Amino acid sequence: MSEGQQFVNGKEMNVVGHLSELRNRLIVTAVFFIVFFLAGFIYVEKIYGLMENDLPFKLSVTGLTDLISVYLTLAGVVAMIGTLPVLCLQVWLFIKPGLTKPERKAALMYIPVIFVLFIAGLVFGYMIFIQLIIPFLLSLNDGMFNEIFTYDRYFKLLFRIVIPFALFFEIPIIAMFLTRLGIITPDFMQKSRKYAYLILVIVGALITPPDFVLQLVAIIPLVLLYEISIYLSRFVYRKKLKKHQEFMAE
Repeated sequence: MSEGQQFVNGKEMNVVGHLSELRNRLIVTAVFFIVFFLAGFIYVEKIYGLMENDLPFKLSVTGLTDLISVYLTLAGVVAMIGTLPVLCLQVWLFIKPGLTKPERKAALMYIPVIFVLFIAGLVFGYMIFIQLIIPFLLSLNDGMFNEIFTYDRYFKLLFRIVIPFALFFEIPIIAMFLTRLGIITPDFMQKSRKYAYLILVIVGALITPPDFVLQLVAIIPLVLLYEISIYLSRFVYRKKLKKHQEFMAE
């Protein structure tokens, strides 16, 4: 066999090995998702009871199949939250061989931070929804209509508001990671600030009812997150630059 054929075969085997490992990582993640889903399904009544305590009204269902939908929805949320750190760990294990020792340590530290920020975003969005948005929407009725609150519309509105906050709370850690990889710099984030603000304002307006105060409450935390991201990006960039200068000096 010629050297060219050996190189091609070796490359093909390497690709197959990576795909096989990726498949195994996905299987592990799927198994954990199923386990968390089953756990959430078992404890749906308790989870729903905690959520119901925050509501000034009782949710209704319009059909027998809606009951199973409640179980599937809440179990799915539990599975998504519980599987997130597992997914991040599997991604880290997959890319670990291509990282240096300091990079492995730094990337591993991102996993708990990603999970904490995601939970913080969920909690913040939920509090905004319960404490501000629901009272605002209820105040619009003023006795004009009979109110029937169905679970499907309630959860659609809840997820529309809470999930974006959970995702946007990941901005700081994403900025740090991309800065460490050299994809972005703090200067780039500063120059792009006005465009980022525009996007955040649009998102804040989309996920909240058409009330200036509510939109302001949603937009201000998002802007603060972006400013924190710039600061953290600058911190990582300076640390990275310092290491590079020390390496060049040696």
